[in-house]
Amino acid sequence: MAKIKTTFFCQNCGSQYSKWQGQCTACKEWNTIVEEVIQKEEKSSWKTPTSAVKRASKPLRINEIDVSQEARMQTDDQEFNRVLGGGIVPGSLILLGGEPGIGKSTLLLQISLKLPYKTLYVSGEESQQQIKMRAERINPNSANCYILTETKTQNIFKQIEALEPDIVVIDSIQTLHTEYIESSSGSISQIKECTTELIKFAKETATPVILIGHITKDGHIAGPKILEHMVDTVLQFEGDRNHVFRILRAHKNRFGSTNELGIYEMQGSGLREVSNPSEILISKRDEELSGNAVASTLEGMRPLMIEVQALVSTAVYGTPQRSATGFNAKRLNMLLAVLEKRAGFRLGAKDVFLNITGGISVDDPAIDLAVVASVLSSNEDVAIPKDYCFAAEVGLSGEIRPVQRVEQRVLEAEKLGFSTIFVSKYNKIALKNTRIKIQLISKIEDLVSFLV
Repeated sequence: MAKIKTTFFCQNCGSQYSKWQGQCTACKEWNTIVEEVIQKEEKSSWKTPTSAVKRASKPLRINEIDVSQEARMQTDDQEFNRVLGGGIVPGSLILLGGEPGIGKSTLLLQISLKLPYKTLYVSGEESQQQIKMRAERINPNSANCYILTETKTQNIFKQIEALEPDIVVIDSIQTLHTEYIESSSGSISQIKECTTELIKFAKETATPVILIGHITKDGHIAGPKILEHMVDTVLQFEGDRNHVFRILRAHKNRFGSTNELGIYEMQGSGLREVSNPSEILISKRDEELSGNAVASTLEGMRPLMIEVQALVSTAVYGTPQRSATGFNAKRLNMLLAVLEKRAGFRLGAKDVFLNITGGISVDDPAIDLAVVASVLSSNEDVAIPKDYCFAAEVGLSGEIRPVQRVEQRVLEAEKLGFSTIFVSKYNKIALKNTRIKIQLISKIEDLVSFLV
């Protein structure tokens, strides 16, 4: 009988040790190192079919390499296509992570049911009857989607050889196990080995594989960090279960940009694509209220109009509160200091609350001017006209700094019916024959004179 081989892995970062110790030296976490069985047979989990084209192993001059792009596989979901950079690349491995119950399985099942390609949906978490009940609400007449409930990779590959699908969806990678590793499902060694087998299959057969990944309580994808290095694309499905909107972001993409954004609305019949997110991120109100300002921001190539809400009130306790939802709290403190120093507003003894509507988080510095405008509006209790919007960065000396792709922001504001947009006078704008008024300002005092 062969001797059982074991080693020790950190369950947080995946570092390997020869013996147990209390603290992981890589990630500095305590009590995360556990022993796992790594007895591994010298077998191949996926045999290369004879029809597969073997890649040349000889080196090529860089000017001899063919750069012609292979045609991407288009899905019926335009938001998903945009985030991936134009569709699914054959042979790629895509990892989708997100909070429990956020809609990861619903999103991929919906895409699988509407794909024009033969799709194998492998679930290790739900039965075929459960998946059928969900599919009845989305697209019950799909003829290209096959459902398999299996967790053993060897059995999955047998079904793949018999069915020969064009796309494979795995829900989820943490539930799979291979017979060549004797540790339990979800362990570091199982996740690494199962992912390696799926990568070998995807690259040798040019079949794209989409994986669903669980996340930890810290928001990171469960398993070793090497999992995110191994795959081609890492997608994050975000949102609040108390809101109906979901956001799909690309944290890593070898075949496209990581700045793109997809927005969905959760409905009883599945996830609806939101093609014009500006309309849902700006509240519809009849009367003008103080503390509201609209900012023009960019997510990837897509311009968005978002509403910034601020509330300034007298501090009841000795220490004023500073709270920001969807915006960097440290940047809010910086902008408040600029207002106090450069514009003379005494905000040091007042509570300031800031909120980005729609439940999204924004990192674009171009919303600085809208944040300042909303704070001023609430502090003076003066409403900003509903057809005003803002797109500029605020510097520490109170100057209004230019932002990138300002013309695209101006056109989006014009399309949504805004009459005036405030931008930095240092932006070079070549637009002509626009109905929207472009108000150029150079310092924060100019904004105060317009609003107060």
